[in-house]
Amino acid sequence: MARILVVDDEEPIQELLRFNLEREGFSVLVAGDGGQALELCQKMQPDLVVLDIMLPGIDGWEVCRRIRSLAKLQDIPVVMLTARGEEMDKVRGLDLGADDYLTKPFSPKELVARIRARLRRQTGSTQGEIHIGGLVIDFEKYTVLVAGKTMLLTPKELDLLKFLAANPGRVFSRNDLLDRIWGYDFSGDTRTVDVHIRHLRQKVEQDSANPVYIETVRGAGYRFRQKG
Repeated sequence: MARILVVDDEEPIQELLRFNLEREGFSVLVAGDGGQALELCQKMQPDLVVLDIMLPGIDGWEVCRRIRSLAKLQDIPVVMLTARGEEMDKVRGLDLGADDYLTKPFSPKELVARIRARLRRQTGSTQGEIHIGGLVIDFEKYTVLVAGKTMLLTPKELDLLKFLAANPGRVFSRNDLLDRIWGYDFSGDTRTVDVHIRHLRQKVEQDSANPVYIETVRGAGYRFRQKG
């Protein structure tokens, strides 16, 4: 389940965003000022931040700047949601590192769509390789080796493995994986995820010496972890 941090000092906006995001399956954290927002970013590592500009204490400009300046936080997507709709404000926000900029009043449906689109882009942002036991995932060459042998994976199987491997130990529900890999407008059902997971297991777990596997967490979803 993707975790969204909502940063806004207006309680009605907080509740509107919480209601719509939770209804869409997101986990929601709320901060009412910039200092609390930075503290929650450090402690909770949200998947995305929805950020107002006019905040008490540390304003949204500075929150965005600090997020982008810290190695631990700099890859977290930031969507600015603010009443400041002048072109110069939008340019400033994007120059500071915001990934998207939406002005109030806003459509909750549009905001959710933009959040999902941004999270999907994050799925493909990992660089380099992952080496665990006999498994090698090359994110740039888009290849997978098991015990030195190249595995032929479909594009969706590879996207799924890549996403799970980049988030080891973290549990993702079937709906989370549908959103991240297939997109929010996918018309199929969660059985699609189960089929792809089964095929992945057949390919990447075929070597008994390989210490990697995809675990089913009953009632919750799937996670990537090492055996032993």
